[in-house]
Amino acid sequence: MSRGKKLDLFIGADIDESWSEVQVPRKTKVLSDDLVPQKHFLIFAKEKRRGKTVTLVGEFQISEEDATSTLKLLKKKLGCGGIYKDGFMEFQGELKEKLRSLLLTLDFRFKNGH
Repeated sequence: MSRGKKLDLFIGADIDESWSEVQVPRKTKVLSDDLVPQKHFLIFAKEKRRGKTVTLVGEFQISEEDATSTLKLLKKKLGCGGIYKDGFMEFQGELKEKLRSLLLTLDFRFKNGH
């Protein structure tokens, strides 16, 4: 009695001596020129991470030093934690209205509806 053809499945990968690094593309483009705060059009986004709410603000096109100093000022005024990553500032908690008023005092602008 024949049960049919035997299937030959190849699962896995070749492991050899050469490893290559996986290049993950950036989510945002990094512009070479920095913009003044009045030329920014920022947006808000809300995400859930491990059950906690995170508020994202961006995309900032300022130098790394200016971004970290602005982030430090905002974190101190809001009393929360945060980080600057890939052109966006991430803040712990749901802080959209408070962030909007603070960023408006720093002369940043927002897209319509944000």
